[in-house]
Amino acid sequence: MVSSGSASGKKSLNTVTLLFKLPYYTQWGQSLLIAGSESALGSWNVKQGLSLSPVHQDNELIWLGRVSVAAGFTCEYSYYVVDDNKNVLRWESGEKRKLVLPQGIKEGDVVEIRDWWQDASEALFFRSAFKNVIFNATENAKRELQSVSLNKSLDPEADIVVQFVISCPRLGSGSTVVVTGSNPQLGRWCAQDGLKLSYVGDSFWKANCVLRKSEFPVKYKYCKFSQAGNSSLELGPNREVDVDLSSPKQSRYIVLSDGALRDAPWRGAGVAVPMFSIRSDEDLGVGEFLDLKLLVDWAVNSGFHLVQLLPINDTSVHGMWWDSYPYSSLSVFALHPLYLRVQALSDAIPADVKEEIQQVKKQLDKKDVDYEATLSTKLSIARKIFNLEKDKVLNSSSFKQFLSENEEWLKPYAAFCFLRDFFETSDHSQWGRFSQFSKEKVLELKKLVSEGTLHHDVVCFHYYVQYHLYMQLSEAAAYARKKKVILKGDLPIGVDRNSVDTWVYPTLFRMNTATGAPPDYFDKNGQNWGFPTYNWEEMSKDNYGWWRARLTQMSKYFTAYRIDHILGFFRIWELPDHAATGLVGKFRPSIPLSQEELLSEGLWDFDRMSRPYIRQEILEEKFGSFWTVIAADFLNEYQKQRYEFREECNTEKNIIVKIKTSPEKSLWLEKEDSIRRGLFDLLQNIVLIRDPEDSTKFYPRFNLEDTSSFSDLDEHSKNVLRRLYHDYYFARQENLWRQNALKTLPVLLNSSDMLACGEDLGLIPACVHPVMQELGLIGLRIQRMPNEPNLEFGIPSQYSYMTVCAPSCHDCSTLRAWWEEDEGRRSRFYKTVVGSDEEPPSRCTPEVVHFIVQQHFDAPSMWAIFPLQDLLALKDKYTTRPAAEETINDPTNPKHYWRFRVHVTLESLLDDKDIQATIKDLVTSSGRSFPGEKVEGADESGEKLSMVQLNGKP
Repeated sequence: MVSSGSASGKKSLNTVTLLFKLPYYTQWGQSLLIAGSESALGSWNVKQGLSLSPVHQDNELIWLGRVSVAAGFTCEYSYYVVDDNKNVLRWESGEKRKLVLPQGIKEGDVVEIRDWWQDASEALFFRSAFKNVIFNATENAKRELQSVSLNKSLDPEADIVVQFVISCPRLGSGSTVVVTGSNPQLGRWCAQDGLKLSYVGDSFWKANCVLRKSEFPVKYKYCKFSQAGNSSLELGPNREVDVDLSSPKQSRYIVLSDGALRDAPWRGAGVAVPMFSIRSDEDLGVGEFLDLKLLVDWAVNSGFHLVQLLPINDTSVHGMWWDSYPYSSLSVFALHPLYLRVQALSDAIPADVKEEIQQVKKQLDKKDVDYEATLSTKLSIARKIFNLEKDKVLNSSSFKQFLSENEEWLKPYAAFCFLRDFFETSDHSQWGRFSQFSKEKVLELKKLVSEGTLHHDVVCFHYYVQYHLYMQLSEAAAYARKKKVILKGDLPIGVDRNSVDTWVYPTLFRMNTATGAPPDYFDKNGQNWGFPTYNWEEMSKDNYGWWRARLTQMSKYFTAYRIDHILGFFRIWELPDHAATGLVGKFRPSIPLSQEELLSEGLWDFDRMSRPYIRQEILEEKFGSFWTVIAADFLNEYQKQRYEFREECNTEKNIIVKIKTSPEKSLWLEKEDSIRRGLFDLLQNIVLIRDPEDSTKFYPRFNLEDTSSFSDLDEHSKNVLRRLYHDYYFARQENLWRQNALKTLPVLLNSSDMLACGEDLGLIPACVHPVMQELGLIGLRIQRMPNEPNLEFGIPSQYSYMTVCAPSCHDCSTLRAWWEEDEGRRSRFYKTVVGSDEEPPSRCTPEVVHFIVQQHFDAPSMWAIFPLQDLLALKDKYTTRPAAEETINDPTNPKHYWRFRVHVTLESLLDDKDIQATIKDLVTSSGRSFPGEKVEGADESGEKLSMVQLNGKP
């Protein structure tokens, strides 16, 4: 039903009717409503909002809603798509709409509000990356707000007031907006005579225009005017406003909420490099936050608007080089002490400490990061400086403010670090009475580390380090914003199971599970990251407060971020915590195969299908004559020539332990890897995984047809399992996963105003890209990992606008290494992508790199972001190092040492004008925006038009 009265039910003495109109196509069972700040629109209670009714007009479906309000009515509101029970299915993006009625409205008038659904991609330009960095809102903040009034009396029989409203988040400083069109009031297509709009704040422009009924329909467009008097007309077809003159209740006022001025698609470029990989003249063995200022300078000189980093949170879990893995955080809030510049801790560092710094600087200046030596050295020096100035710093107003604003995470973090070092383990289950975090334990800890105690300074030192990390990164972030460069962070999908977060918030995690990814491009055996999976049901109870806090913390430094493994917000690949590989997992959430379903399909032998299928001939085939040794040490023969694993080695982790500790280990010392792999194959030789929490539920094993367990089944069972496998992985979960993502992802996106990009590589469900498009999430395209199943190499010229394109990323080999790894693939690329039948060079020459990089700069993608190694390969002098050494991560190795360092300092790169000019030429020739660009006659990326071109119908 369409509401027709005010919320009070009583008609005001001076009321007007608001008629909302919105073109929008819905699916069956869906409808639209408006919820807003006033009672007439439900006071933001969607179920009490104004319901709209659909009407077909020409080829459009228009949703209409009427409500009577007082003449001075103002409100904020948004549109929502709901089901028959008014449950919200989706809502429009961007800021809440603001409605201020035109002046002069009288009792009984009808105000027609013609809106457009606010698309998520348009709302991106109101995110801090654009608003506060690239288009610098401080310039718009100086813009004087103007009133919008009518200076003409109305003829009630012949006049209609049209209010033009447009948003221009990309408008340059000093520029203004006009609307030009087909009638005299709009300048008859002469932009300089058009209707000038007034700036009303938040990048919105507005003007009222009195038009005669006889002049409709009116065609028009918006146009930008620069301070110099140059014009740029918006792109696309003419807009049009018409009225229904036959209507007995004609609207005297029309508000045209026209969305955003149609600019050419904005496109930018950036560079990606891990924080630890940066090298400078000042660093101590690893990149440091203050080095980012030099990197920003290089980015600006090279034409880049963005610098992308890997995660920078503290990962000090194991106390060894394993902690180099940046995606396994000890705390999702604390910054990593590794990136601290100790020279900047004080202005009064003693001479002996300065001398020590210079000595270790030389010792740590190695080809790769020496993670343990670097971290321990920095912490040692920082403690010496802390001991000298702790009273001064800890009593300063800036430190006290930092502690006050961050104590909710900082105090548990410092307590955790103290207990980790005291007990010599991060496994908080080993901490005795402190293994369970609680308010009582906090009070007990507080006494233990109170001022004057032996341990007080230990805890304060952690505060001190985090304070300086905050100050140094904040300085670098402010510098980047000033230079119009976006700092892009990384939001890891998981946390280490022995972390501050699992200690403080244990109910938010499923600690008996592990997170990973099914087999994909990176690893045919799947990946096991070891993180516990999330208890989303528990997280939802406070509207995902932990996630919101994470994003709020990140937004202190970053204006954009990459959501690591965004597929995990649709569904996660969940493994038992006793798994070592990533193969035998299941999706969570997912709809399992029920026992009843399997029985109805004629499948009944559940033990046969869900237990490892081990026959003697399989053992002989896998281990040869050595099979008897394996059988005797790891297996029991429960039937003739049928085997099962012994209880002490019936999981992957138990097998690893058994191999290492067995008395017979001397028999297989040289075969250890192949025996482990063979035993894993036996353990994974199943077709169904039984749910450990409900024995009547089953999940098809990934790639079950590759197993001998499957090949030995009868044909009927094989056919049923093939069908159920396809249904489980590619059909039955789609709606569930879509709903799951629409519960969680909007909370993340609304937690800050950072620009969000999603890493959507891997086995991608069909629902992922539509949801990302709906939410305005920018996807990732890597040329060697195309989304299209029939392509070996992606085609950058065909990428969609809402993407980041890149020739490689940190999880794969660099462009040079990839080129040189595989001769056959190189030849196919040269033929199909380069378009040459000649023999390709075996070495990835600068000419090859230039071709591939140029492809990505020219792509329609909103962003082209390049690993620094790929950019440096444009010049021969930066390719002397073996290409394989430039790889950042090996996803197939869970214990990979993350230690790559760029072999040239940032100072040297800044001195190299040639490489900067080469890259900048690629940026400018592709039409991408770059910091400091000046486009005469247009703003940022507007279409340049002369007055002559505007003096006539376009």
